[in-house]
This record gives sequence, structure tokens and C-alpha cells, in this order.
Amino acid sequence: MRAADRLVKRTIRHSGPWLYVLAFTSVAGALMELALPFVLGRTVDSLVAADSASPVWLGTCAAVVLLIAACEVFGVWASGSGGARATQWLRLRLLRHVLGVGPAMTRRFPEGELVTRLGVNAEEVGRGPESIVTGATLVIPTAGGVVALVLIDPWLALTLLAGLTLIGLVLRAFLRTTTSIAGDYQSAQGDIATRLVDALAGARTIAAAGTEDRERARVLTALPRLRLHAMEMWRANARAGVRAGAVVPLLEVAVLGVGGLRLAAGDLSAGELYAAARYVVLGAGLGAALGHVSRLGRARAAAGRLVELAEEPQTAYGALPLPAGPGALELRGVTAGVLTGIDLVVPGGSSVAVVGRSGAGKSLLAALAGRLVDPDAGQVSLDGVPLPELSSEALGEAVGYAFERPVLIGETVADAVGLGLGDPTEAMEITVRAAARAACADDFVRRLPLGYGTPLEEAPMSGGERQRIGLARAFAHGRRLLVLDDATSSLDTVTEHRVSRALAGELGGRTRLIVAHRVATAAAADRVIWLDGGRVRAYDTHTTLWRDPGYRAVFQVSGHDRAGLPPLDESLSSPLGAGAS
Repeated sequence: MRAADRLVKRTIRHSGPWLYVLAFTSVAGALMELALPFVLGRTVDSLVAADSASPVWLGTCAAVVLLIAACEVFGVWASGSGGARATQWLRLRLLRHVLGVGPAMTRRFPEGELVTRLGVNAEEVGRGPESIVTGATLVIPTAGGVVALVLIDPWLALTLLAGLTLIGLVLRAFLRTTTSIAGDYQSAQGDIATRLVDALAGARTIAAAGTEDRERARVLTALPRLRLHAMEMWRANARAGVRAGAVVPLLEVAVLGVGGLRLAAGDLSAGELYAAARYVVLGAGLGAALGHVSRLGRARAAAGRLVELAEEPQTAYGALPLPAGPGALELRGVTAGVLTGIDLVVPGGSSVAVVGRSGAGKSLLAALAGRLVDPDAGQVSLDGVPLPELSSEALGEAVGYAFERPVLIGETVADAVGLGLGDPTEAMEITVRAAARAACADDFVRRLPLGYGTPLEEAPMSGGERQRIGLARAFAHGRRLLVLDDATSSLDTVTEHRVSRALAGELGGRTRLIVAHRVATAAAADRVIWLDGGRVRAYDTHTTLWRDPGYRAVFQVSGHDRAGLPPLDESLSSPLGAGAS
């Protein structure tokens, strides 16, 4: 837990000025509570003796009580504000790291787990500073109570110290236990969130299949485990509370018993005994730290889960610009996931289709081409420069990606197409519109209420329209290499034909790597990479490969041939331009 404790400490420093307000109000409130028994004791003695200073002491009591109340109010305010600021810093830092790691993060942590950690767990860590500061200030009245009892009577102080030792042992054991249980509880929360995110992503499929009850049961599979850990947490709190609750009254009785004996012997006054009773309550108030310790335990457990995210290495970029070149892609000895020993050279400006059965590694090869993932072994180069040596800017300008189900990010449609191109300028606007025209998106975008300035939430789009925006985004970025991962699957035949003509025409000078599921797409490409079992089985033209029954079977098994008709051959492939997908 050392890394988790360090993260909690760093979070303390980022609570902003509210942390100092909280510390001040907590310390001031503790000092006022420490002063209250003394003031009350003097007031009692003054009233008993009918002293003329009684009104002064009564006024002092009222002032101390008002100050304590004011410290409580400002402390609560500062606690909430400081916790919110610390949580904001932590979330931004972790979100930046998660996005810097890239797709590798979601391979280890599902989306629901990431949401839970960046949401609930980050908030629990953000509350850690408040627990530490407020809990630490409990030491002030405790220490002050001990010192005051030493001044009143050392025997009372020794009695209090013996009881505080027992309370300290209870709190230490409780912190260790609650940290462990809280970690298990948070893990169960993440499991439920992961299942829920998966269910929401497939909501239409679930509704169509009528399996809502079954899916609800699947999502809530971890609920009994969550309940179990919640009950363990409650029992741990109860056990610690009972132990502290047993020690505190016994401690008070012991101190008062000793104090009574000292009073009977004439070594204490009535006011001193009353003050001693109040100081015992303050000193034993350390037992009230259970709530703070519980929150600190949850914060430590949550910090441990956040540290796991922070330990994922970010993608490191080099500083090299991309030299002049046609966009030649080269893979040498590449091994990653299911892919093993991949050696390929994709000539610059060519159109190459990637085909293979499900699980052959097509999308992984596409991800390697633009460094969405790094290989476990081997090297991927673009125009002779290994991708890790390129700067982030150079790689972003050179490679454009389009996916089957693009996620549109930004405030407006223009933002979604120009994402990553920089601040809006006239040149950027020209690039965005040209890319949209090539992707056949310009016409429907112009029909939107505000055209390219239409907010995304006010621009409902079909699956094909979203794919066209995704294609436009790729065209705007990929100056040398376009990677299309089944990126035209939702387009109608006419639109796909128009996009294919753009790929072969105005975009024809760029290298195109296309994950293909259709015979027509493979036939239109210059060459085809045939993946089988994670290896390159063949790399040749579609016409040559079509003679192999195994190659033809790839398209038959994929289900893209027309039902009830014989398999398509190259003569039936539509004459789409190079780069169709």
C-alpha cells in the first residue's frame, strides 16, 4: 500500500487553499474545545463562590461555544470544496494518463472498470485529505487533555494514557481491516459497472432477443459479493465501535474514580474535578476517529486501484519528423497478440486489402500499422522510420484511421471531422470540407440546421452517416497512410462506390490498408494480405489468390456471399475503385 499512501499524500497537496482553511478551522475548533472545560471549570468555581467575575466567565463560555460552531460551519464548507478540488486534479491527471496509454489500457481494464475507478474511486481518494486533516486534529484535544490532566493531577493523566493506548491499537487494526474490505467492495462495484456498460452497449440486441431478465441477472451476478463485503465492512465498524465504546466509558469511570479519591483527599477542588471530567471526554475523543479512519481506509483502497492505472506505461513518442516519402509501410518480425512473425512491405501509394477469418488478426494488424498498439516483438516502419521514433504530431498527420463504428468526439460536426488538426482556421475549414466531400458527407452535413457548426447532440445520424463522418476524419488526417477497418460496412452501394472512386482518385496517392470482408473490396485492391491463424498465408493479387479454395472459403464462411447463390468469383466483383471497403 505504499504507492497508494503516496498517492493520497500527493492528493492532499492539490486540495488548494481550502485545505488550509480546513486545517485552520479544525485546529481552532480543537483548541476551543480544549479551552471549553477550563472555562467551564472556572465558571463553576466562580458561581459556587459567588464571585463577581461570574458574568465574565459566562460570557467567555458563550464566546467559546460560538467559535466552536463557526469552526464547524467553515470546516464543512472547506472540506467539501477541498475534496472537490482534489478529486478534480486526480481525475484530470488519471484521464490524461489513461488517454496517453491508449487502447492498451482497455485491453487490461474494461470500460466499466475504468469508469468506476475514475469516478467513484477518485472521489473517495479526494476525500482522503479531509479525513487525514480532520482526524489528525483529534490528536490536539487528546494531547491537550493529557497535558491538562498532568497539570491538574499526574495520576489522572497516567490513567488516561493507559486507555488511549488501547484505543490506538483498536484504530490501527480497524484501518488495516477496513482498507482490505473496502478494496474487495470496490472491486465488486467495478465488476457490476463493467457488466452494465456491456449490457448498455448491446441494449438493442438484448431487446430484440427478449433476454432482459437474463441480462439483468448477469449484470447483478456480483451483487451477492458486493453485499458480502458491505456486511463485512459493517461488522468491522461494529466490532471497532464496540471495542472503542467499551474502552471510553471504562476510561472515564477510571479517571473519575481516581479523581474522586483525590478530591476526598483534598488534592482536587470541585471545579478541577469537573474540568478533569471534561478533559477525559476530550482525551478519549480519539475513539470518535472511527469514522475518519473508515474513510481513510476506503481512500487507501481506492488509491491502490488508481495506482494500477497510473502504472500502465504511456505510449512514448520520439522527436523525429516524417521524411519525404510515398507512405511505404514495412513490418519486420512483428509479433503481437495472435499475430506471429509478420514480415510485410506495403508499397507507398498502393491499396492493400487484409482478409482472413474471424480471429485471424486483421484488426490487430491495422492497429499496428498506425501505432494504436505496439508489437511485442519486431518493428513497424513508415517510409523507413520506426513508428516509435516519430513524434506524436508527425504520426498524427501521417496516419488516418476509420472504423466500423466510429465514435464522434467534439462539440460540432466540424470538430468531429477536424479532431486533432488544431485550432479552427480557414485552412482547417477547407481541409474539413474537402475531406467530407471525399467521404460523401458534405451533402447531408449541409442540410443540418447549422451545417458544419451543428452541435453533435443536435445532429442525429444513421450508421452510414456516422461512418461517412468517420471516413472524413480519416481523410483529413491521413496524409500518407489511410487505415480503414471495415469502415464502409454501413454504406449503401452507391455511396460506397463514390467513396471508392475518391480513394482511387483524389486520395489515390496515399497508401491504403483496408480490412476487407467483401469479395469486391479485395478484388479492387492492388494486393491482398491473407491472414490465417495469426500468420501471413499469402500476399498477392486477388486474382491469383482466388484460385486457392481456402481463400475463396474465407468469404463464404464470412457470410457476405448472397444466401442460396454460388460463391462469387472475380468476374462478379463490382469494378469499384481501389480502396473500397
